[in-house]
Amino acid sequence: MGDPRGFLKFERDKETDRPVVERVRHFREFGEQMPKEKLQVQASRCMDCGIPFCHQGCPLGNLIPEWNDLVYRGKFDEAVARLAETNNFPEVTGRVCPAPCEASCVLNIDSVPVTIKSIERAIAEHTIAHLEPIRRGTKSGKTVAVVGSGPAGLACGQQLARMGHSVTIFERDDRAGGLLRYGIPDFKMEKAILDARVSQMIAEGVTFRYEVAVGDAVLLDELLRSFDAVVLATGAAVPRDLSLPGRELAGVHFAMEFLTTQNRRVAGDTIDESRALSANGSRVLVIGGGDTGSDCIGTSIRQGAKEVKNLELMPKPPLVRMPENPWPEWPLMLRTSSSHEEGATRDWGVMTKRFVGEGGNVKGVDCIRVRLERGKLVETEGSEFHIASELVLLAMGFAGPNLSVVKGVDVTLNARGNLNTDQDGKTNVAGLFAAGDNARGQSLVVWAIADGRRVAEGVAKHLSAGTALRAVGN
Repeated sequence: MGDPRGFLKFERDKETDRPVVERVRHFREFGEQMPKEKLQVQASRCMDCGIPFCHQGCPLGNLIPEWNDLVYRGKFDEAVARLAETNNFPEVTGRVCPAPCEASCVLNIDSVPVTIKSIERAIAEHTIAHLEPIRRGTKSGKTVAVVGSGPAGLACGQQLARMGHSVTIFERDDRAGGLLRYGIPDFKMEKAILDARVSQMIAEGVTFRYEVAVGDAVLLDELLRSFDAVVLATGAAVPRDLSLPGRELAGVHFAMEFLTTQNRRVAGDTIDESRALSANGSRVLVIGGGDTGSDCIGTSIRQGAKEVKNLELMPKPPLVRMPENPWPEWPLMLRTSSSHEEGATRDWGVMTKRFVGEGGNVKGVDCIRVRLERGKLVETEGSEFHIASELVLLAMGFAGPNLSVVKGVDVTLNARGNLNTDQDGKTNVAGLFAAGDNARGQSLVVWAIADGRRVAEGVAKHLSAGTALRAVGN
């Protein structure tokens, strides 16, 4: 590294967020990037470890010490190229990834890791406004259909197109992106960056077919007959439900219904506001403490909710890393998102027992406190309580893939109900592959991108393309 003592000379610093009172008035991104000079100082803190554990933490295997050094030296163009070798969409992961690389950083032993995520985002921002297509001169003559345009499908499709294959991506919605488009709020990731990547992929030869529901408008068997290979990248689209008394009441909704509606508003779509979901003037209860729950909180506050409460079934996590959870493992600690900071009341160890309504509309939920005993949740006698709410959002994750996509095709499932694949992404059906959450289960965006890249290499082998792709360009 250019400054081998940088981690001793400089304190950890990161991007700052605009004040809460300002940012809750709009749905634009509110993180303020560090100036390049400050980024160079932060990059100099990288220790260039003999064993870079940040690689272990990152599913993509990003060459983190290498592009940290390039940023420190002010060589942003070279840093862009180095980052693009492993990550198709760093402008996405630089915004919404929980940064397992930072958790694995050697400096995180003292809880002061290199600000890898901020540096990654800055590298991506250096080029996102002027992306150039990467084309291969010779076409393979092979055709691939990718079903689903979330992060796994986009990464897989882009890799295969850059190898010279003809790629068609089928998307049931009217735009590409999947949960990147309709799940992640614009205050976390504005969609112009997604549009820029889609435009780049189109210039690289990828064809997008929107509003085509495979398994309905087009059967999977038809694609298998029409293409040399088919990749299913449909995600884990089935939300986890709460089958409790009162579930049928108006005002109880899945998180994705709520988030999708708002993202369409921001996109300028025509919304029937008389029927659309809105938290304005309501007491909102979000059940589920993960990222989706956090997104519901931030969206509700911006819509003008009267109050927002957040429940989590499991006990409150510790404030510090516990001895049984040592570095470089992912730290199982309490996390407070930017949305939590904006005014939500949080509670842990709470089990919902029933939805309570009046006139067919939800008016609240009955709950009871629970505790962990020998790995099992046990209700605490006499701890029942009620929470008043006119809008209840279920944000408890996803149960698995929508299997209507594979209708008519005898695809083997694994024990978790996901599509069963080998290390190359192959299913038991000839020419059919699966990538992302529909095969590995609900996971992170960074895992979806990594999985899309892995399966692209598996498809390349299947198509006898010769050598696996090592990505180039940006």
